[in-house]
Amino acid sequence: MKKEHLEILLEDIRGKFDLVLAGQESLSKKIDDRFDTLNEKVEQNTFMINVLNEKIDAVDKRLSEKIDTVDKRLSEKIDAVDKRLSEKIDAVDKRLSEQIDNVDKRLNEKMENVNKGLSVKIDAVAADLAAHRADTEAHHGVYQVKECV
Repeated sequence: MKKEHLEILLEDIRGKFDLVLAGQESLSKKIDDRFDTLNEKVEQNTFMINVLNEKIDAVDKRLSEKIDTVDKRLSEKIDAVDKRLSEKIDAVDKRLSEQIDNVDKRLNEKMENVNKGLSVKIDAVAADLAAHRADTEAHHGVYQVKECV
């Protein structure tokens, strides 16, 4: 080969290398542009995630405060209801105890009256029986009294 052919061939190869290098630079620029765009999107998403986290924290705080307030209010209401019901139960217990005591007292009084009445009647029957026995013994010849064993 001649020197001229070699120079033409080398110049052609150099041109092709220049084209490859230009293509590489173009690809590198496109990759850099895509990377920059991607970084912007990542930064934007990071910012939006941080904003969302702040909103979530604010909502969490607000809801926690509301829950605490509701819990406190309900606890106070429950305590008040418990106190009122305890007082009512105590009043009913006292009233029923008094009524039971009154019924017990009246029942005891009635039982004492019944016992007194029965004692009086038993004494009267015993007196009548003693009188009848005395009368029977007075008529000794007509009637005979036998002791039963």
